[in-house]
Amino acid sequence: MSGHSKWATIKRAKGKADAARGKLFSRLIREITVAARDGGGDINANPRLRAAVNTAKSNNMPNKNIDNAIAKGTGQLEGTTYEEITFEAYAPGGVAIVIESLTDNRNRTIAEVKHAISKAGGNLGSPNSVKWMFHEKGVFVVDKSAADEETLMDVALEAGAEDIVEEEEVFEISTPPDAYESVREALEKGSITTVSAELSKVPENSVKVTGDDVAKVLRLMNTLDDLDDTQKVYGNFDISDEDLQAFEG
Repeated sequence: MSGHSKWATIKRAKGKADAARGKLFSRLIREITVAARDGGGDINANPRLRAAVNTAKSNNMPNKNIDNAIAKGTGQLEGTTYEEITFEAYAPGGVAIVIESLTDNRNRTIAEVKHAISKAGGNLGSPNSVKWMFHEKGVFVVDKSAADEETLMDVALEAGAEDIVEEEEVFEISTPPDAYESVREALEKGSITTVSAELSKVPENSVKVTGDDVAKVLRLMNTLDDLDDTQKVYGNFDISDEDLQAFEG
């Protein structure tokens, strides 16, 4: 399984814990605020904001929280100023990692990311040393109980999706960035509920990770993901289900 699919599976398992401690809402609010700041508060004219708001709604964020985050981004309400920082790094085993952060304290964030990577035996890379290996895609995850593969193919591919991959309990739909909204609307119109829907970075190729490096890579991904200023973490690792189960067990 590719790094994106594997990490997405792990993230879904972590999702409840993230939501319980408020981290999920904090991330979503930051993304909505920055999207509104950079592209305006009209969701119909701002694709990034529209995607962020849809994600927030799918995670049951109250409309008041969403409206306040937009107002802070457009300057109608006073709010924190966030800076976007993208880190590129190599984890043990030669795995490429991209970390996207939104922070109100650049020095703190840089120090925390550097410490996590160094402690794990990885190395921080220079700009574009890693990011070129990843392509932006729309990614939808649909539980198998929500639709069968034939129905999904009819709905999603017709709306512009590139591919549908079957995992253990879900289907993963990938789209070009410019087809993300049309596929989302088609799934919604077809009453097909998604487990998750996001614009993501998907690796072009993956690196097979085995042995001791499995735990090192997954622990580093978890550590980076748990940092307060982290928005998203991407890796191009390929880990077998058996090794993953051994790590989780």
